Amino acid sequence: MQFGIFSVGDITMDPTTGRTPTEHERLKAITTIAKHAEDIGMDVFATGEHHNPPFYPSSPTTILGYIAAQTKKIILSTSTTLITTNDPVKIAEDFATLQHLADGRVDLVLGRGNMGAVYPWFGKNNQDSVELTVENYSLLRRLWDEEVVNWEGKFRTPLRGFTSTPRPLDGVAPFVWHGAIRTPQVAEIAAYYGDGFFANNIFWPKEHYQQLIGLYRERYAHYGHGTPEQAIVGLGGQFFIRKNSQDAVNEFRPYFDNAPVYGHGPSLEDFTSQTPLTVGSPQELIDKTLTFRDYFGHYQRQLFLVDHAGLPLKTVLEQLDLFGAEVLPTLREEFATNRPASVPDAPTFEARSQGAAVSSGVAPSTTSINPAGVN
Repeated sequence: MQFGIFSVGDITMDPTTGRTPTEHERLKAITTIAKHAEDIGMDVFATGEHHNPPFYPSSPTTILGYIAAQTKKIILSTSTTLITTNDPVKIAEDFATLQHLADGRVDLVLGRGNMGAVYPWFGKNNQDSVELTVENYSLLRRLWDEEVVNWEGKFRTPLRGFTSTPRPLDGVAPFVWHGAIRTPQVAEIAAYYGDGFFANNIFWPKEHYQQLIGLYRERYAHYGHGTPEQAIVGLGGQFFIRKNSQDAVNEFRPYFDNAPVYGHGPSLEDFTSQTPLTVGSPQELIDKTLTFRDYFGHYQRQLFLVDHAGLPLKTVLEQLDLFGAEVLPTLREEFATNRPASVPDAPTFEARSQGAAVSSGVAPSTTSINPAGVN
């Protein structure tokens, strides 16, 4: 079981001081946060991708490459790489390069993003988002899996005798997770290829994600990759903790109430009761996180959002220290308890390069993607 943090990369005013950090400050801060995540024993750091204010991470591989040079063990990933508007050739090149520089400790989460406005900025139409996802990922897989690619599709110029360089390290492409909040077609694509499915369950009730993850597990088995229980699942989450529960609530409330993503909506109490957000003591975070296994089955990766809503760097580092000291050891122990031997570990470069099978195939057409009744 892997534990880590992810960042959406927002630049938000601190409501307690009225100060908004600069882009420079946030970029430098996220490097400090990633290094600190490794220091406390976390397994994964992931950054988002956005191309508009008030976000800074428009170039995730540049950020991750800088962090790679200052870390030794932590897996470097994305919480979203836009498969719809990025050129698959550039994704293949950028992540293979990063993989070499980081000695393999790289994977990525592919997604469609959460803003329709980004599509025309890159010459795309958001009405084509699912078709773009299918076509672009089919090409990306071929670029990593085949030395020489001849390809023709609908949304980019053809390739003739093209070789993507550098080649994946030791012939093992970065592991791919397909991320979704609400899209069953994404779960279908992940299942088809035998890739991971990352359900970023930070906003909606558990029943919604039970449907998506259940669909993914069912289709993973349908395509012959293993049993439903052997499917590779990752989950998002978010927390704010202090040793005393009421201190956490009092301190976090102004950030919650003013956050662009959920401020001025449901109360903090309603949101924490209906979603995975935990605001309270370390034990409350442990207890709530352990319920995820009950809802979704045994899974492989748990990432938490901790650096959003204007929280200052000092506070974020304090959150990580408390998590590392009082939460992480217990979560590792509890998630290992009664874990069936048939449930695979989280994919790593080392394990995959030592002979684990890497699935590949021909991409399903958009007409073959079946939401199977999931809304």
